[in-house]
Amino acid sequence: MIDEGDEVPLLGGDVTEGLVRVGDTVRRPPGERAELVRDVLLHLESVGFEGAPRFLGVDSAGRHALSYIEGEVAGRPWPVWIADEDRMLSVTRLVRAYDDAVEGFGIPTDLPPPIEPPGLPDLADPAELVGHQDITPENVVFRDGRAYALIDFDLARPVSRAREVVNLMLWWAPFGADADLDPAMRGLDRARRCRLIADAYDLSLADRKRLIGLAIGLGERGWHLMKYRAETLGGGWQRMWSEGVGDTIKHRQVWLEKNADSLTAALIS
Repeated sequence: MIDEGDEVPLLGGDVTEGLVRVGDTVRRPPGERAELVRDVLLHLESVGFEGAPRFLGVDSAGRHALSYIEGEVAGRPWPVWIADEDRMLSVTRLVRAYDDAVEGFGIPTDLPPPIEPPGLPDLADPAELVGHQDITPENVVFRDGRAYALIDFDLARPVSRAREVVNLMLWWAPFGADADLDPAMRGLDRARRCRLIADAYDLSLADRKRLIGLAIGLGERGWHLMKYRAETLGGGWQRMWSEGVGDTIKHRQVWLEKNADSLTAALIS
């Protein structure tokens, strides 16, 4: 039986609403991948991975109850410490540990089809594991200046390791021109940080060679997916689209294409 108590609203992600803390638990309304998230969290617990919430059950309101993880989480605007290289590397090592732990979970064969526009081109990027795929600063809990846990698995899905690293670099290198980035992340040597992330993750040479091309392909898909979700799902998706996320993705695409050669050179040199 999941205990009830006073509810304290928590700052959710861009599309997460109704997130509250009750005692030492977090209550989340189930999303479209609720069963997958539950099963992944149960698997992580079974293999002893400490860097994720524990799934505790379902409360009387039908919400998923997860363990609350104490620590430091970035709010918006992001604090200046989010650009620290040691923190970035600790996030990378945490994600690598997560990917290694979840790999044994396998790729479920009974997942519902993804919500996406008909005819969206495939990337020909076979899945290797269930990646987190939303490794934003808001979704990493730090302790003593080091990444301790990943939270918010609502976008978890089958992906390749290269695709997981693209998501890491998107937020932590990060990808994009200074004008489109949070002030805390401007003026950084993005090529150097991409190389550091690839090294800390121990990404294969084959994946390094294709990484930026994959990032560009994912960006193209991302623009169409965001537009479609804004039109069909509304809510936080529509809010982000109205606030200009589509333009931000387009600007990032231009930046990636302009810097593709130098980024790839840094990754494989």
